[in-house]
Amino acid sequence: MRTFLLCVAALLLSAFAHHAPAQVQQEDYRIGAGDLLRVTVYNQPDLLTEVEVSEAGTIGMPLAGDVRVADKTRAEAAKEISRRLQAGGFLKAANVTVRVLEYKSQQVAVLGEVAKPGRYPITRPTSVAELVGLAGGITAKGSSLVNVVQRGADGKVKKMEVNINDQLSAGVSGKAILLRAGDTVYVPGAPVFYIYGEVRQPGAYPLAADMTVVQAISVGGGLTVRGTERGLKVERRSEDGRVETVTVKGADMLRPNDVVRVAESWF
Repeated sequence: MRTFLLCVAALLLSAFAHHAPAQVQQEDYRIGAGDLLRVTVYNQPDLLTEVEVSEAGTIGMPLAGDVRVADKTRAEAAKEISRRLQAGGFLKAANVTVRVLEYKSQQVAVLGEVAKPGRYPITRPTSVAELVGLAGGITAKGSSLVNVVQRGADGKVKKMEVNINDQLSAGVSGKAILLRAGDTVYVPGAPVFYIYGEVRQPGAYPLAADMTVVQAISVGGGLTVRGTERGLKVERRSEDGRVETVTVKGADMLRPNDVVRVAESWF
């Protein structure tokens, strides 16, 4: 069941990824250091310039010199370049167009169990689900509970755990968590449990939310002909690191890394 849900989520996240090119023409995108720009001046091919924005937030333009473009939209940057060309007496009228070829200044990190971890450029506030989609979706080993680290306007770091499936539906309602430059999304490995003894397929398995002991036995292939649900035991690590053995019933909930032991029936 979990594999099916992950496949569905991956398809939906991939759909977000296919729409990624639409992000790169946002009119309100603010240019930053590292962005690669193409500046075109109408009817002036000699002034065509492809340049990276410096750490100081400026670009070097023929005739206009160093022009500050950081924190400006494309339209605002074009207007400033036009003003500088006209103020210098080089052109009576300068029709300037600025295009961003590579977005490097505003990036979000997507790490952990995704197909393509790394840093991804954004041109606007972007949802968690969209960013995970850009990273190729969650792997089969990944958890649907992802960690989001954001820095607020006050400079304080905020950490939260969100369910990626909830974020998919939240995106439709407009209530999804939005990411901005400098944020990080981390997809941890899915929690697991272990089951041994008299079950048909002993081993390690993904732990679904609210999974009971009897459901774990079912995941493990069910009881062998000698197995019994009487005297079920779980080995569980306590907060202080000690491993405790507790007697459980079929309806009891499992915790991450629990080891279920299924005994042999004596009758």
